[in-house]
Amino acid sequence: MSLSEPASDHAPDSAGRNDPFAWIDDAARRIEEDSRALTETGEAARVSDEAVAQLMTAAIRLYAAKSDGEERTFRPLTGQGDVVSPTEALTALSEVLRALHLGPMELALWYRRRPDED
Repeated sequence: MSLSEPASDHAPDSAGRNDPFAWIDDAARRIEEDSRALTETGEAARVSDEAVAQLMTAAIRLYAAKSDGEERTFRPLTGQGDVVSPTEALTALSEVLRALHLGPMELALWYRRRPDED
C-alpha cells in the first residue's frame, strides 16, 4: 500500500465521490456534533482516552500538512470563537506541548502571525 492509498478500501460514497478519503469530511462533522453533545451532557468519559488521542494526533498532523504544504493558514476551529473556550484550548495545547517535551519558550519561537492579521 502506498502513502496515497487509504488505510482501508472505500467504495464511492452515496454522493458519488470517488476520493477514498472523502469520508473524513463527513466523519469530522459527525465527530464534532457528537463531541458537543457528549460534553454538554457531561458524558465525555464514554469516549476512550485512546480515541481522543488518535483524533488529536490526526487533526494536528492534517493541519500542519495543509498549512505548510499549501503555504497558507486557515482557522483551525469551527464557529467564531464560541465553540471551544479559552480554557479548553489552553488545556489541550498545554498537554500537547507536555507530550512532546516542549514548553512555552518553544511555542513562542514557533508562534507566527497569520498573514491576514494586521
